[in-house]
Amino acid sequence: MEHAATPAWALLAYLVSGVLFILALRGLSSPSTSQRGNRFGMIGMGIAVVTTLVTHLPNMMAAPEVPEVPYDFLLDLPGLGAILVAIAIGGSIGWLTARRIKMTDMPQLVAAFHSLVGMAAVLVGWAAYLNPEAFGIAVREVLTTDQLAKSYGALQIFPQSRIEMGLGIAIGAITFSGSVIAFLKLAGKMSGAPIMLPGRHVINLGTLAAIIGLTGYFTLDQSLWVIAAVTALSFLIGFLLIIPIGGADMPVVVSMLNSYSGWAAAAMGFTLHNTAMIITGALVGSSGAILSYIMCKAMNRSFISVIAGGFGVVAETGGEAKEQRPWKRGSAEDAAFLLGEAEQVIIIPGYGMAVAQAQHVLREMGDQLKARGVRVKYAIHPVAGRMPGHMNVLLAEAQVPYDDVFELEDINGEFAQTDVAFIIGANDVVNPAAKTDKSSPIYGMPVFDVEKAKSIMFIKRSMGGVGYAGVDNDVFYMDQTMMLLADAKKMVEDINKALSN
Repeated sequence: MEHAATPAWALLAYLVSGVLFILALRGLSSPSTSQRGNRFGMIGMGIAVVTTLVTHLPNMMAAPEVPEVPYDFLLDLPGLGAILVAIAIGGSIGWLTARRIKMTDMPQLVAAFHSLVGMAAVLVGWAAYLNPEAFGIAVREVLTTDQLAKSYGALQIFPQSRIEMGLGIAIGAITFSGSVIAFLKLAGKMSGAPIMLPGRHVINLGTLAAIIGLTGYFTLDQSLWVIAAVTALSFLIGFLLIIPIGGADMPVVVSMLNSYSGWAAAAMGFTLHNTAMIITGALVGSSGAILSYIMCKAMNRSFISVIAGGFGVVAETGGEAKEQRPWKRGSAEDAAFLLGEAEQVIIIPGYGMAVAQAQHVLREMGDQLKARGVRVKYAIHPVAGRMPGHMNVLLAEAQVPYDDVFELEDINGEFAQTDVAFIIGANDVVNPAAKTDKSSPIYGMPVFDVEKAKSIMFIKRSMGGVGYAGVDNDVFYMDQTMMLLADAKKMVEDINKALSN
C-alpha cells in the first residue's frame, strides 16, 4: 500500500506550525518574551495535532481490513477514540505536573520529559516495524512457486524507511535511558559524581559501532532480531554515556538530551511521512545542539568530550583534604549595614539559592536596597544551576525586573566599580582558579570577577562544602570577603529584618 499524499491545506498548516515553533524559540531566548514564546509553541503544536488527526480521520473511521501480518492483534485497538483518550490523559498529567512542580525540581522534570519523548520515538518505530503497511512504508514480496500455497506474501519494508526507523529507534532509546540517568542524578537518587567504568571508552565505541553496523545491516535483513538488538544496545549506550558525567556538566547534559529527543522525533517524522514532526524535530535537535555547544564553551568543556560520555573528564576532588586558611565570618546585621551603605550591589545567584528557594526573599532584599537608593543588579552565569536558564527562571518567578538581570559578558566589567558582590549559593562561577590555576578542572571557564569588588558577601551552608567541580575557592579567604554561613533563605530573611530596622 502506498502512503496517501498529504493534502495541500495540511502542508500549509504544517508550515504555519513550523513558523510558530521558530517564533517560540525566538521568544524563549529572553525572559521578557518567554511567555509569548510558550504561547506560540502551544498554538503551533495544537495546529499540528489537529491537522494530523483530520488528515487521518477517514482511515481511522473506515472499517478495518482483515490484517495480513503476524502481529494482527495489535491492530484491533480502537482508532480515534483511543487517540483522544490518550491526549486527554497525557494533557491532564502534563498540566497537573506543571502546576505542582517546584521550580527547584525543574531540571529533573525536563530530564523526565525528555525520556518520554525518547520512548515515544522507540514505540512509534516499533509500531511501524510491526505494521508497515499502515504507515505506507512496505510492499509485498513477489511470491515464488513454492510460496503459492500461502495466502499472502512477506512484507518488505522500503530500505530508506528501515534506515529512518533504525535511526529513530536508536536515538530515541539513547535519549530515554540517558534521560533516566540524568533524572536520577539531578533528583539525588544516585550520586552526581562521575561513575567511571573500567574500559568505558572501548565499551562505548564498540557499542556505538555495533549499533551503526546493525542499523546498516537492517537495510538488508529486516529480521526481528536485528531491530531488537539495535534497540537493546541503544538503551545500553544511553546509560553508559551519561553515568560518567558529573554534576558540573549536568546543564550540558540536559541541553544535549534535548537535542537527541529532537533528532529522534525528526527521524520518526520521516517514517510517518509527517512534515510537522520533521520540522519540529529538526528545530529542537539543532537548537539543542547549538545550546550544548554554547554551554560547553561557557564551562571550558569540549563538546565532543561531553557527548562521548565524560571522555577526559577530571574526577571530582571533593574528598581531598583542604588547607586550613583564615577566613572572616559575618552576621546578618553586618551584611545589612554594608549593603545599606553601598552605591551598587551585584547579586550572583547559584544552585544553592534554588535549593533554599530563596529567590523571593532575595527580590525583597533588592527592593529594600533600591528604596535606599542603592543600584541593584543580578548577574547570571550561563551554567549556574542544573539546566540552561535555571537562574533566569527562578528570578522571573520572583518577579525580579528583567532590566535588572545581566549575563556574564554584560556585567563582568562592572565589578571594579561595585561596592558589594553578593554571592548566594554559587561557587564555581566565581572561582578565580578558573583564570589562574592551569591544574584546576575549571581552568579556562569564564567566571565573574567578584574579587575586584570592594566587598564580597558569600552565603553558603558551611566552609566544608565545595562546588560541583570539587575545588576550593580562594574567594572564601580574601580580605574583603565576609562569609555568611547559613541556609540561604534564612540568612536573607535575617538581612531583610536588619534592613527594616
